[in-house]
Amino acid sequence: MPVKRHRPLKRIVGVLFILAFVIVVTKFRGSSLLPYFGMMPVQVSSTGNNADERSGAEDILPVITQPEFSTSDSEDGIENDESLSMADGVLPDAASVFDDQYPGIYNLNPDLLAALQEAAMSARSYGIEFQVDSAWRSVKYQVQLFWDAVAQYGSEAEAAKWVASPEKSQHVSGNAVDIGSDDARDWLVEYGDDYGLCRIYQNEPWHFELRPEAKTDGCPRRYADAAEDPRLQ
Repeated sequence: MPVKRHRPLKRIVGVLFILAFVIVVTKFRGSSLLPYFGMMPVQVSSTGNNADERSGAEDILPVITQPEFSTSDSEDGIENDESLSMADGVLPDAASVFDDQYPGIYNLNPDLLAALQEAAMSARSYGIEFQVDSAWRSVKYQVQLFWDAVAQYGSEAEAAKWVASPEKSQHVSGNAVDIGSDDARDWLVEYGDDYGLCRIYQNEPWHFELRPEAKTDGCPRRYADAAEDPRLQ
């Protein structure tokens, strides 16, 4: 039988070819060797919405990006995010419905503001003053409040029971006011329908809106919370 001969030169050439191929692939990938050459590394989105890119953005609802806020006390004694101002609807402590020098008050729906001022004049005869915690808000302010609620209640679904999204918020549209004092709230629950002013949510005793029909029909049934309100869906 013929003697088998080794071919070391061909083996060396073959090994060198494989090494060269590996080096070229590694350099091209810009990373360490991949277990499967047919798979490119996943590009991570800087917005953190990589799932949207992989599963089809048309099937995913828009997400409000959470901003980073820091709080500070302004010269007016307002404790709020330092990037917000009165121009966003921030109000000083003990603001009233007559303080229409503030955008948070004068940007309210004129009919709502007129009803509030009329009711406040009547309430004064009972020794009650209408203190306003919040009224009109900018989109920026509403976004902050939404993410504050997420932090407080633990999820966006729970937050939605208390704070509407900016595009649906009655505060952003100037159609809602948050009354700060308990006696004013109680007075409005008792007499507010005479002025078309109604409490809207069971879980928010401070939130009032204009319902002109309440003057004859009384205030409508309250929603349990904002998530039950069909206007906000």
